[in-house]
Amino acid sequence: MYKVVSVKPTDDYKLLVTFDNGIVKEYDMKPKLNEWQFELLKSKAFFKAVKVDPGGYGVSWNSEMDLSEYELWKNGKEVNHSLN
Repeated sequence: MYKVVSVKPTDDYKLLVTFDNGIVKEYDMKPKLNEWQFELLKSKAFFKAVKVDPGGYGVSWNSEMDLSEYELWKNGKEVNHSLN
């Protein structure tokens, strides 16, 4: 599985995720905002505090809220590099 090398949050609750193979994918977080474990992300300031996990195994906001590299790769939509 490809590892995450960077993540950039957008104003419309999407994550632009760059993988170690150079592919950039856009992951839409809006559907997850209604799940109890992701409710804190409705705060844009908290949402924008996303970080890449050590080793590139995903992204996280705190020790209890994260997404795996597999989830981001499988359900993200590939975007043109010039968009980020």
